[in-house]
Amino acid sequence: MAAICVFCASSRTLDQRWLELAAETGAQLARRGHTLVSGGGCVGMMGALADGARAAGGRTLGVIPQSLVDLEVADLASDELLVTESMADRKTLMIEKSDAFLTLPGGLGTLDELFEVWTTATLALHAKPMVLVDTDGFYRPMLDWLAALADQTFLKPAGLDLLAVARTVPEALDTIESRLT
Repeated sequence: MAAICVFCASSRTLDQRWLELAAETGAQLARRGHTLVSGGGCVGMMGALADGARAAGGRTLGVIPQSLVDLEVADLASDELLVTESMADRKTLMIEKSDAFLTLPGGLGTLDELFEVWTTATLALHAKPMVLVDTDGFYRPMLDWLAALADQTFLKPAGLDLLAVARTVPEALDTIESRLT
């Protein structure tokens, strides 16, 4: 099956429902036979995601910069943990190692990763499926803003169309699986 990179929050102060969403996402990836590619952290949603995948028998690949290893937040239980020199190197390696991308709720780091893969797709540097999970309308304000950018021609509609939006993780995984070539 596919190596699916999941972007999500690594905050230690999140509401339990977000941790449960991440753990269930990891479990669903594993049950469908996919490898989880993550940011290699063991905290917040990122840690719950990897734990959920492993608990369901899935394989995990973490990619983390040395600076975060030094802060002792590396997912040392990963089946494979790749350590990079920088955050930029981390994103590049995550893109190279993944067949598709799924974005769960998150903050600046999550958005940075989403926009990196989305921008490189608009430049035709890859054609890998990208799905944003808009749980409970989490991303609705951002999606409305992006639609306004397209209306003002700052963003081409074709670029906007590269990112699929799903309300649930099963819907997101179905979309990814239907788009994998």
